[in-house]
Amino acid sequence: MVLGIPPDAGDGEGRPRTHWSRRSLLRTSTGLGAALLTGGALGGCANVSPGATRVRLWSWLTGMDQYVDAFNSAQRDVHVELSVIAAGVSGGYAQQTNAIRAHNAPDILHVEYQALPQILTTGGLRELTDDLADLADGFLPAAWQGVRPDGRTWAVPMDFCPMAFFYRKDLFDDAGIRAPRTWEEFGHAASAVRRADPAARITTFPLNDGAFLAGMAWQAGDPWWRIADGSWQVGIDRPGTLRTADYWQDMIGSGRVGSAGTGTQSWTAAMHKGELWGLLGATWSVGMLKKSLPEDTGRWAVAPMPTWDGEPANGVHGGSAFGISAECDVPGAALTFLRWLSTDPAVPRIGAKITFPSPAYRSSRRVAREAYDDSYFIGDPVHDVLDEAATRVPAWTWGPNALSVFSAAADALGPVPTGATTMPRAMHRIQSSAVATMRARGLAVTNEARA
Repeated sequence: MVLGIPPDAGDGEGRPRTHWSRRSLLRTSTGLGAALLTGGALGGCANVSPGATRVRLWSWLTGMDQYVDAFNSAQRDVHVELSVIAAGVSGGYAQQTNAIRAHNAPDILHVEYQALPQILTTGGLRELTDDLADLADGFLPAAWQGVRPDGRTWAVPMDFCPMAFFYRKDLFDDAGIRAPRTWEEFGHAASAVRRADPAARITTFPLNDGAFLAGMAWQAGDPWWRIADGSWQVGIDRPGTLRTADYWQDMIGSGRVGSAGTGTQSWTAAMHKGELWGLLGATWSVGMLKKSLPEDTGRWAVAPMPTWDGEPANGVHGGSAFGISAECDVPGAALTFLRWLSTDPAVPRIGAKITFPSPAYRSSRRVAREAYDDSYFIGDPVHDVLDEAATRVPAWTWGPNALSVFSAAADALGPVPTGATTMPRAMHRIQSSAVATMRARGLAVTNEARA
């Protein structure tokens, strides 16, 4: 296990994998969609049919209870039992990992793309390469790559969250500021915001969010991890990331952007009051703005993420996939549910009533566009911007220690506002920490640190 990924996970007990025929799976999924469209219940607890195969699912995804209810109500062969667990970085991944080691993992595990390689190193996931081969062309390429870190398929993508710039178009228009298309223009716009209102900032760069930092670096086209020649190539301080760090160091140091964390009540209030004119967010920011700032209807617009030198590229911040436990005794039934969850048009229709659906399956994105009411926003249609963003994502492989790197990034970047360090120096520190933790786990690592 040079890369820390088991060469053949099997079913965890040395038994060969079993695969349901694709024809059977597609027939079941099609039947589910038809049932939902012709009156299948969308809520409540369905009665369990006597012969139904039970599938245990652990997840923290918002609305998963409604998806499960819809699935269970539409057919009688498979019954999914949902256990809601803490979000991954808040304890969910530790709970799943402990369950894998104790040989009592659920049949289906919630694995965000950045956590998939870490879960893989436990040997706790069933390989799904053959089972999902017929769906490969249907997913966004970057989402599909996200569940295939070593060229084999280990999970089923559900949603995918490219980044974008959300901004108070009413304030921009009043000040005569155009939505920036490049990072150079973004810097000029940030200065213009301060001239219009010295107490306001164009946005904040949350130094405590390593996943956000990774999304911003992703756009620069220098992946932090690669797999080559039987080892992990680690280069968190490559030129693309250092260029990103230099830029934001100047923006923070000059006072043109804030650096506090996001998601707090004070941060939300600052956007409503016009103290923050923009948000560097992702697709999930659509639902967050509508829910947190309902009175701001008709004020916000979404624009593509500014780019380097005008080259179209986009980072990603979030997205979920689901894997099947290596020791699952009912893999066919689990796969029936996951194929439905990821590809059935009923799912984005349900999701549109809960939040902003951003499916990884391309045909489902068209359904989501029709089902979601984006009248909260002004300017370009939200789906036009985000669908384009989803096609501009460069190649990226998450490493088996991505979650610990996020934590190390928050620690290393914490002193930046005081001047005790700079963002470029912090990136070198994060690089050293990442290489050390991987080698401590016995992984083969090539250190591509910048001198």
